[in-house]
Amino acid sequence: MQTDFFVVFAEWARKHGLDEARRRFGPVLQDELDAFVAEYEERITRIESDDPPVLHGPRDPWYPGPNDEGDTYWPALRTYFASELGWSDDRVRPVDKASSKVVAYTPRPELEKWTSKGLVVGYVQSGKTTNFTSVIAKAADVGYKLVIVLSGIHNGLRRQTQERLDQQLRELTPTRWLTLTDQVHDFRPPSMQSTALLHNQDGVALCVAKKNKTVLKRLDAWLEDASKQRVLADLPVLVIDDEADQASVETRSINPLIRQILSKLPRCTYIGYTATPFANILIDPAAGDLYPENFILNLPRPDGYFGSERIFGRDLVEGEEANGAELDGFDMVRIIDEDEMESLRPAGRRAEATFEPDITPSMKSATRWFWLATAARRARGDAGHSTMLIHTSVKIAVHEGFKDPLIDLRDDMSTRLRRDDRALIDELESLWDTETARVPASEFPGLPVTPFADVLAMLPKVVGSTRVIIDNCRSEDRLDYSAPGQIAIAVGGATLSRGLTLEGLVVSFFVRAAQAYDTLLQMARWFGFRHGYEDLPRIWMTDQLCDWFRHLSTVEHEIRLDIDRYEQQGLTPTEFGVRIRTHPVLRVTAKMGAYKPAYASYGGRRIQTRYFPVSNAEWLQANLGAADALVRSVRGDGGMGERLDSGATLYRDVGADIVERFLGSYRSHADSPDLDRDLVLKYIRKQRQQGALGAWSVAVMAGVKDRHGAVSLGGLPFSRISRAKVKDTGPERADIKTLMSKDHRVVDLHMTSQHARAMNESALMDARNYDPVARDRGLLLIYPIDPRSEPDPRNIKNRSALGAVGDVIGMALVFPGNAEAKTSVGSTYISVDLSEADVEVEEAELASLNGEDEQ
Repeated sequence: MQTDFFVVFAEWARKHGLDEARRRFGPVLQDELDAFVAEYEERITRIESDDPPVLHGPRDPWYPGPNDEGDTYWPALRTYFASELGWSDDRVRPVDKASSKVVAYTPRPELEKWTSKGLVVGYVQSGKTTNFTSVIAKAADVGYKLVIVLSGIHNGLRRQTQERLDQQLRELTPTRWLTLTDQVHDFRPPSMQSTALLHNQDGVALCVAKKNKTVLKRLDAWLEDASKQRVLADLPVLVIDDEADQASVETRSINPLIRQILSKLPRCTYIGYTATPFANILIDPAAGDLYPENFILNLPRPDGYFGSERIFGRDLVEGEEANGAELDGFDMVRIIDEDEMESLRPAGRRAEATFEPDITPSMKSATRWFWLATAARRARGDAGHSTMLIHTSVKIAVHEGFKDPLIDLRDDMSTRLRRDDRALIDELESLWDTETARVPASEFPGLPVTPFADVLAMLPKVVGSTRVIIDNCRSEDRLDYSAPGQIAIAVGGATLSRGLTLEGLVVSFFVRAAQAYDTLLQMARWFGFRHGYEDLPRIWMTDQLCDWFRHLSTVEHEIRLDIDRYEQQGLTPTEFGVRIRTHPVLRVTAKMGAYKPAYASYGGRRIQTRYFPVSNAEWLQANLGAADALVRSVRGDGGMGERLDSGATLYRDVGADIVERFLGSYRSHADSPDLDRDLVLKYIRKQRQQGALGAWSVAVMAGVKDRHGAVSLGGLPFSRISRAKVKDTGPERADIKTLMSKDHRVVDLHMTSQHARAMNESALMDARNYDPVARDRGLLLIYPIDPRSEPDPRNIKNRSALGAVGDVIGMALVFPGNAEAKTSVGSTYISVDLSEADVEVEEAELASLNGEDEQ
């Protein structure tokens, strides 16, 4: 193959399409044409099959990857990653692959007219900006002429994004970029005529605009003028919506303006970027809104990334084995006592005017640890930025109230260190020893063990160099990392909670509550990369917030599993219905003033009890009575129990009426909405009308031996099993995490436990659905649980005795059918119709930022 000539062929095919390249070069290439075509198609196939996974519509990928000899922007950026940032090939390669895949599922810019909408789902503080910067570079190389980046709602994030794009795009090829904004000024109509500016054949226009009513109106008016001059008719435009779930979805001002801007662009690709896609994926695909109908791409978790799972852990999800191996994070969270709340944030609106914050014991410990951790980094030779975040309220007066007490705390610490105060040094050494024992450096490969003496030597300079910064929409003093080695304690609210990178974040003190998934996750600035100090980050928060974040870790994990699974099934984004696990307190998204239950099916699902009020004797006795009546009815109905090797007793051909009576009397914990009695019964009855679930299998999942004693059900003794609870879960809500093992799902099929455990969840579902009998019947599992239930010695760190005041009855249901099928009942997974949602919360936040608009 003539390599040099293939480059020319590939570039023509990339610009005009493969069919056009065949026609153009066929007479010249003759015998080599087939080889050129095969190589070109192989490059596209490689991008298509590589990670990350993507859900996409009917449009096939077209982009074969960068052309190192002919491209300008991406080769310069790749060189910058290697030479300026010191990235290895192993770190650059995933960025290259992921950005190529995004470009591959956009329209080829030479097409006459098109609109494309996509969504890239990343992780909080995980490199989304790097991905869209790479996408912009590659899009510019293939012919896009205008790039608009919508960068959050705050000046700080817009300025930070502009700075990044200046460094990584404009300054690398300065003669090829026409910038419509800069680090100081948001968008204003340029003096140059739009015709001359946008039809520059040698360059690309770049605009980084805040998602703000005033700014977007100016941009819309300028594009309207360009449209009248027919400048936009043949102009390929790329719109990047950073933090695409914020303000872009169902706001009264910003969403209509974004849609209006897109409507003026006849050849436009819109790509939303977010780590919290809850609002975006719940837009009605038929509403002509910003639903990502063309592709949804799931960015992989980067190596070394500290996300919610590593800090808070997560729960087992459907299909994972209950083998005692807990998915707990590192021991980095410290609980703030509820008694301190009245000193950290006003109790209500009436208290705001007179509220004066105090440095509570927890805040004092957190601040001291920040200084110790920063000193440890300096002792390890790390001279990078170091930041502490204090986020207790959105109220500006509260932020201001913390400044003087924190300065006094810093100055007092400096004075006592200069005096070599022995009492202080002993307290600091005790804190250092305690914290490093809870999260040892030895748990992280390559990290040195840092002696306290080395930390103490660095401490006076660290404390003395600390700046206390109040950063909110009205403050003039903002976080600034332009000088090297900044050490800052940042107190703020909304301006610090979205997109903005807090460099070298070591300690977070976080008590602000937010009752929405996206808001809460985006506040979590502590996620990101902590190279060289992975053992040092700490978070102080309330016990309730810690529990919420663990729940969110599970939600986030499930959404990504759904995207991957549906990609494997070949579903398009418009067929995609992401399940989002509801929480008894948390709303899915801040924009959900109203939502509708999804038509999510129990088909193919297994649901199980997890929480138990172990101190409520009446509740426990009622469920014991329900289980006793169930077994008695089954036996009275002629059920002959089949003793299994596992110790369980299986009853086949049980009438649905018996199962419904049991479900009508069994009580599930309020924090288990997927076990909502009315919804489950409604689903069963509807299935019975369609000829399914008329007969059931019922299994009492007793133990093999009587190590935990026995309980009488229906006049028969059944050995209890043990299910210890998670430590620190109270008697009103003892959490056992997972009741059933994977093989329990097919206990009524002719399959060994060993065989079942080796199968994945999809195969187990298929085993039921393809069985001529089981495919139309449900499985009800009853678990007699030892009220004592001591933890396994291997799990003593995370578990404690159940400690129930009476016998505990667990219950699980396994349904046949297709997990993706729609029915007319809901479950714990919901979708949202945002078209009528009340979004006063976000509108109020946007309105409060009007002072930022005129820059």
